[in-house]
Amino acid sequence: MVGEGRCLGESGGFGLREPAARWTKEVRSWAATTGEGFKECDCACWPSGSDFNNKTASLIINEGIYDLSKAMSQDGASQFQEVIRQELELSVKKELEKILTTAPPHEFEHTKKDLDGFRKLFHRFLQEKGPSVDWGKIQRPPEDSIQPYEKVKARGLPDNISSVLNKLVVVKLNGGLGTSMGCKGPKSLIGVRNENTFLDLTVQQIEHLNKTYNTDVPLVLMNSFNTDEDTKKILQKYNHCRVKIYTFNQSRYPRINKESLLPVAKNVSFSGENTEAWYPPGHGDIYASFYNSGLLDTFIGEGKEYIFVSNIDNLGATVDLYILNHLMNPPNGKPCEFVMEVTNKTRADVKGGTLTQYEGKLRLVEIAQVPKAHVDEFKSVSKFKIFNTNNLWISLAAVKRLQEQNAIDMEIIVNPKTLDGGLNVIQLETAVGAAIKSFENSLGINVPRSRFLPVKTTSDLLLVMSNLYSLNAGSLTMSEKREFPTVPLVKLGSSFTKVRNYKDDIHVNLESIIEGENVTHFLTVSGDVTFGKNVSLKGTVIIIANHGDRIDIPPGAVLENKIVSGNLRILDH
Repeated sequence: MVGEGRCLGESGGFGLREPAARWTKEVRSWAATTGEGFKECDCACWPSGSDFNNKTASLIINEGIYDLSKAMSQDGASQFQEVIRQELELSVKKELEKILTTAPPHEFEHTKKDLDGFRKLFHRFLQEKGPSVDWGKIQRPPEDSIQPYEKVKARGLPDNISSVLNKLVVVKLNGGLGTSMGCKGPKSLIGVRNENTFLDLTVQQIEHLNKTYNTDVPLVLMNSFNTDEDTKKILQKYNHCRVKIYTFNQSRYPRINKESLLPVAKNVSFSGENTEAWYPPGHGDIYASFYNSGLLDTFIGEGKEYIFVSNIDNLGATVDLYILNHLMNPPNGKPCEFVMEVTNKTRADVKGGTLTQYEGKLRLVEIAQVPKAHVDEFKSVSKFKIFNTNNLWISLAAVKRLQEQNAIDMEIIVNPKTLDGGLNVIQLETAVGAAIKSFENSLGINVPRSRFLPVKTTSDLLLVMSNLYSLNAGSLTMSEKREFPTVPLVKLGSSFTKVRNYKDDIHVNLESIIEGENVTHFLTVSGDVTFGKNVSLKGTVIIIANHGDRIDIPPGAVLENKIVSGNLRILDH
């Protein structure tokens, strides 16, 4: 194709019509030596002596707006993409070096580790394109790789349960804010039951273990820069509890501009114009951050062997002695390095990640990894019957070995965000459960649904505050009077999404959650609705105030299997 050539902006070339598209000497030199026949021109796509334009690179790498096969050979296309990746990585490296120079001396080493971690993740992001799994290689896990909880429990408990417990560390993922429930600060500090917060309940659970079995099970909180300060302030209230509490921070990574793929941050500060420039990179960061904190080596030195990791807002994620015993005394004699608790899917969980067999190992497959043509198949409750609860039991020695070998492999989650000023950014994240394929002799345990009780919304909060559950030593237990093991469905409208509004407006006695039938809806509330004191709701209750209307449920009212519409008519349901 040597000869007339093509302009990079012409039809039939790359189709890049960005007026800012510019190219480095390296790209120009490469194009000349390959004989692909790109001509120099006077248009904006090829100005002499200009710097490489990252916006154009991101369009080529990230948006896929071109068809290289029409412009050059496959080998040439591959070389061209690699040049672009290298240029982009160099640009990002320079930006990160500028940011590092703004770090105060006492934060320099910590910031350097964070930025080095981000560079590795960014490098992988540029290398990986398209779905990260080959759907044809996905197989059902072998029967013995996912054990039913009943089988694990049937083994009973050893006489030396105290010595087994003393080898455990409980880690709670505490990096999230309460913004989805209309609260400022860490989500773990929201009151969920009898004025007890998520953190209160967690401490009560572990203190009960330590007192009952005369053990020393510590609690470790993985905070983020969003939650660390507020969490540490509150920890002093637990000084007299029989629980040693430790904290460490997950990494702080820079968000990147979706168009240029360059960091938004200009310095290490996260105040002022930099408030939205940083983010915690998902709970998959636990392995590196735990290792870097020094706590991993400390606990190994104290004889600890396993960590139990879970989300702090999952009120069902308590220490299970039967699972711990299964780990410490494996029936086949082979040490298990990683256990993932899974539970049966319902139609509300179709997007949840599931365990599969992939290239001979257990692998967590998330919906974002699934090719579009197979998404409906992935959501099938009949084919993929279980999902990940994110309750994980992991060997400390294995984490240390894999971390030092740089051998923990987790798929990248690309999370798009729009900042308050309208700027579109992306943040690169990883999930802790995705590392299961890196560990030896991994196992899934199919646990009861009661071990998955997340509180993500005020609708969830209404259930855990009801008499469906009893509270004992920080643990919630579903009432034995409930005829059905499934949790009723509660849908609260936008007027009740904030915790403060919810607590001001809802004063209800939910006794029927225990006695009611197993129905699709238990309670649906939408519009401007207020409840008087001691309202009782039984069975299926639907309350809908139309736009401009208001419904006031009087004090002491009893609604059983009723629909209450905007004109306050009460109909039998």
